[in-house]
Amino acid sequence: MAHQITSIIKFTHMQKFHFSYTTTKVTELPIQIQTLIAAAQEATYMSYAPYSHFRVGAALLLDNGKIFTGANHENASFPAGICAERALLGTLDMAAPEKVTAIAVSYTSNGDHATPLSPCGICRQSILEVQLHQASPIAVYMCSPAGHVIIVEDATYLLPFHFSRKNLDMSEDKA
Repeated sequence: MAHQITSIIKFTHMQKFHFSYTTTKVTELPIQIQTLIAAAQEATYMSYAPYSHFRVGAALLLDNGKIFTGANHENASFPAGICAERALLGTLDMAAPEKVTAIAVSYTSNGDHATPLSPCGICRQSILEVQLHQASPIAVYMCSPAGHVIIVEDATYLLPFHFSRKNLDMSEDKA
């Protein structure tokens, strides 16, 4: 059974953020989203994780129904590795008319299998950048190997104080 939860983040003398998220099981989601999550789970087998053995797979759904996948790739020089979400997003043609409607993230590891996986900060920013570029929300499905899912319907909920082009002064008049 899906559970709708509203989270409120309140900071003294600052704006309140209200957002809803849903917790559910994969089997309770629409078939198209179950297929997306299955693709993310399958992508974990494409992972190169010889150091952490924490395999992450991601899948995105375009508005035309196509699904693409990516996996994490570790490196002995740890900062040189790349997360599954960014590996996947890096394959997008940002000039194409199709829009990303959803992204699912899943994992396999030797540890916990019940806790859904949330994208890291850099991946949250990367997902949000695509959402801002296409000017339409991307639903994020955070999944566990045991079939638990947390859903947010808009990537901005994952990064309420996001950095965007609005923060950059790109005018050439400045010296």
